[in-house]
Amino acid sequence: MMSSSPKAASGPAVIVRDLRVIRGGKEVLHGLTFDVPRGSVVGLLGPSGCGKTTLMRALVGVQIVKGGEVTVLGEPAGSKGLRRRVGYSTQTPAVYLDLSVRENLRYFAAVLGAPRSDVDRVIDEVGLGGQRDQVAGTLSGGQLSRANLAVALLGSPELLVLDEPTVGLDPVLRQELWTLFRGLADRGVTLVVSSHVMDEAGRTDRLLLMREGHILADGTPDGLRTRTSTADLEAAFLHLIAEHAGSHR
Repeated sequence: MMSSSPKAASGPAVIVRDLRVIRGGKEVLHGLTFDVPRGSVVGLLGPSGCGKTTLMRALVGVQIVKGGEVTVLGEPAGSKGLRRRVGYSTQTPAVYLDLSVRENLRYFAAVLGAPRSDVDRVIDEVGLGGQRDQVAGTLSGGQLSRANLAVALLGSPELLVLDEPTVGLDPVLRQELWTLFRGLADRGVTLVVSSHVMDEAGRTDRLLLMREGHILADGTPDGLRTRTSTADLEAAFLHLIAEHAGSHR
């Protein structure tokens, strides 16, 4: 059960203005500006290396930024007050490999101050009921990804930032997770979900299409198809890449 109604709050869940990040002496995010509406599923789409993970790290306040502002749920990204309000799932599983799935979730629930009753709830939500007593180090890659996602679901996060949560999952499990994401959004949770798989783009409310540290487009899946006069989102993305390249010659 949600302890509050995030959708009832006013203003966007995330506000990014002129965000710039430099890593290794090279600018990797070039003045990004966008909003994320509350209670929506926003897809962050683009090829590997385009800056998706760096952007997500900035949203949760663990990335040093060169310039710009990132406001999350009305507070500066990374603020102490956001600790229990934002869930973050990284590409690399953060669970302890020598503990069982349930032991991992009990530990993280204690760290986050989440109710113990959340442990079995999130295990079932990510479809790991049959592996709850299995040692994490013996899980498959897809199961490890789901265990990592379960940690992000502990408590009642108002914003979930999920970095490629469906990597390594078969189509059935991917479908189940997207059904879960939609259910969370219906309850008022805001989700930012990154992927490089274009067929997942159509499951979102809004899309941020990224390439080489720039946002090529920000809009609904249907709006992007209309804008580019294309039938599918992969063709739309390729059209936008060509358009971007032409404008930077």
